[in-house]
Amino acid sequence: MTTIKVISLNISEVKGTIKHQVPSVTINKQGIEGDAHAGDWHRQVSLLGVESFRKMTEGKDVTLDYGVFAENITTEGLELHKTNVFDRFVGKDLILEVTQIGKKCHHGCEIMKQIGDCVMPKEGIFCKVIQQGKLEVGDVLEYRPRIIKIEVITLSDRAFNGIYEDKSGPMAASIMQTFFDDKNRKVEIKQRILPDDPALLKEALLNAGKEKTDIVITTGGTGIGKRDFTPQVVKEVLDVEIPGIMEHIRLKYGASTPNALISRSIAGVMNETLVYAIPGSTKAVVEYLNEINQTLEHSFRMIHSIDNH
Repeated sequence: MTTIKVISLNISEVKGTIKHQVPSVTINKQGIEGDAHAGDWHRQVSLLGVESFRKMTEGKDVTLDYGVFAENITTEGLELHKTNVFDRFVGKDLILEVTQIGKKCHHGCEIMKQIGDCVMPKEGIFCKVIQQGKLEVGDVLEYRPRIIKIEVITLSDRAFNGIYEDKSGPMAASIMQTFFDDKNRKVEIKQRILPDDPALLKEALLNAGKEKTDIVITTGGTGIGKRDFTPQVVKEVLDVEIPGIMEHIRLKYGASTPNALISRSIAGVMNETLVYAIPGSTKAVVEYLNEINQTLEHSFRMIHSIDNH
């Protein structure tokens, strides 16, 4: 278990100014009571590690007070900028969820005028309040990385009956594992093979939603054959369709391989679950997921109401 220690709590009444230290704070659903950054948005509470302070002062004859970079909570024990969006910090009655790493620097702010440099845009993090509570200097928060839950469903009578080995499902799982490993993200991937049965697919999709699965990928059944029903079933459970992703992929690969234009692949959102129905060949799995993965971070932010513009 990784923990961080609160070594300073800091507030200010005006944004862009150096914060002053206080011994304790009350954190409500808007943020820290009495702080200018509290509000109905995704950057309610800011954190900066003392590890970042040390980088600013290393080799310099200067002492910086906590709060000088306008952070609400100064911590020790973890390089905070190496966390990820949706990770959480949990106290005895408080939960904060990371929504942003770093920020755009306002060069005209009081901090820059007084200090001449600011580490906050590079290494500060921002959180929204999931559960309100109180915090005191000296308190310890547990760091809980968000585990991205992925389910890969292969649709194939023959693979289900063991006539041939499913290769598209394992390929999809491997690509997703590598993608999130490269981003230092923890993932939990489930794989299953279903026969070409619309009722079973719909049940599996609805169950994935109930289990709060982040991403569902189906392979197979996106053509125009009599047993190709995947897009119809997926469309039934979607709250919002995302047509642009699949339109782009069909046009990109259809330019050189016209058969790609026949695919009826579909993407969308089911509650807070991203669903992608893609073709069943391993070649298509690679092509489709390489494009889809480029959109995932922004898609996650949008469905969780994190405005990062």
